[in-house]
Amino acid sequence: MWKPITPTETTVTPVSATAVPEAIITPVEPLPPAQAEVIPSYDQLLERLRNTESRIQELERVTGTDSPDDGQLTGWRKHLNVPEPDTAQAIQESIEKAAGKKEKKWYEKLSIRGYTQVRLNEVVRERERGASANFFGDSSVGDSRNFLIRRARLVISGDVSDNVSVYLQPDFAANVPGVVDAHNYPQLRDWYADVFYDKTKVHRLRIGQSKVPYGWENMQSSSNRLALDRNDALNSAVRNERDMGVFYYWTPEYAQDLYRYVLEEKLKGSGNYGVFALGAYNGQGGSFLEQNNNLHIVSRLNIPYRFDNGQIMEFGLQAFTGRYTVFSSLIRPRGEGPSTRPSGTFEAGNIQGIWEERAAASIILYPQPIGFQAEWQIGHGPALADNDRAVVRRPLTGGYVQAHAKLPSDHGVWWPYIRWQYFQGGYRSERNAPYGTLNETELGVEWQIQPAMELTVAYTFANRSSLRAIDRSDEESYRQFVGEVLRMQFQFNY
Repeated sequence: MWKPITPTETTVTPVSATAVPEAIITPVEPLPPAQAEVIPSYDQLLERLRNTESRIQELERVTGTDSPDDGQLTGWRKHLNVPEPDTAQAIQESIEKAAGKKEKKWYEKLSIRGYTQVRLNEVVRERERGASANFFGDSSVGDSRNFLIRRARLVISGDVSDNVSVYLQPDFAANVPGVVDAHNYPQLRDWYADVFYDKTKVHRLRIGQSKVPYGWENMQSSSNRLALDRNDALNSAVRNERDMGVFYYWTPEYAQDLYRYVLEEKLKGSGNYGVFALGAYNGQGGSFLEQNNNLHIVSRLNIPYRFDNGQIMEFGLQAFTGRYTVFSSLIRPRGEGPSTRPSGTFEAGNIQGIWEERAAASIILYPQPIGFQAEWQIGHGPALADNDRAVVRRPLTGGYVQAHAKLPSDHGVWWPYIRWQYFQGGYRSERNAPYGTLNETELGVEWQIQPAMELTVAYTFANRSSLRAIDRSDEESYRQFVGEVLRMQFQFNY
């Protein structure tokens, strides 16, 4: 019977490179015929493997050469009828397979995580006879508002095979469109599969509802973002940042490693959305039905780079084009006359929509410890005319600049930031595609108390157009809100 050599049985003596010490290699009896049909247990095979590897390593150390198989490995390989492995990992995989270890089911490969954001905003000062506070990205800002669950996300994701990965994310804090008092309803955010060409994951297709690769901050998860809302300029390009479509991503392995490193080091990264992306999508926005027989086309080039001192930057260019169908609501143009719906909208007969195109540039310097972000876009798109009677094609421009820092302490990590944003153009995902002007500065700090909870406090100096359509003869729609708002958010992660 085969018997492993214990350390007390091993005597190491100097030998030539061609000699084999008898203390290392001892005669091993072949498997008796009577045992040919008996497969050792998984634990027994692992123990044999460990002992054999130990003896081989000792042999190589003494002789200074790669030793031939001493017969034991060959014996169990032939006995189990498995191919010759090249590595210890392959040997162990072969043993597990031979021992009948079950492969994980697809649902056993999934992980579950999520986060929730609870907000409270207070209008500290506002200009008299101006519009009420109204923020594009936060419905909890305004009159008669208190606490609000801004996001309640649950993410299910994982590699279900060597070539397919899935990502499912509903949001349980959505509004019902067209209903002013219905909130905290579930709505689909992401539901897609990544299909990989091979195990390197350099080439992949993303199929389903996912983020449209336009704008670095649009790609960044709200759980990572410092500012409470995304910038209006680029965020107005895609409703909910998502849409149904097919996107191709090319990500070389060095870029995969760099994107992963940024997230693991908690540097507020945006994730892996490829070095190059090209896709086609509906165009109306996530969770909204397509309204015309036209696809939007988008492309993005994003280059991550690490300097010799360890500093990491990303440079990005992105653009998209297509036709967008605008929905309308009743308004009184300039606050006068009868109620009307602007021409150029779906309800007024323009089902095919209005042609739009946008292009943007991004530059990101990761906080080590000082960080910087800037994005700017130009283009044309649907927007309400100055007389409020028609939605037409108009130019747009805008973006943001942000500086921030990562400051670890004995009581968590502090992230102070200052941000300025500007936008002039149409908010085409809003009814009537109101043409607005935004000029806003925000000072804030995020306190990461521990990985499971974060508190953000921000003070905003706002000068932005209200996006509410008002159907009253005594009040004009889309006036400017000028004021200051104290904003707070508590986020818990799970």
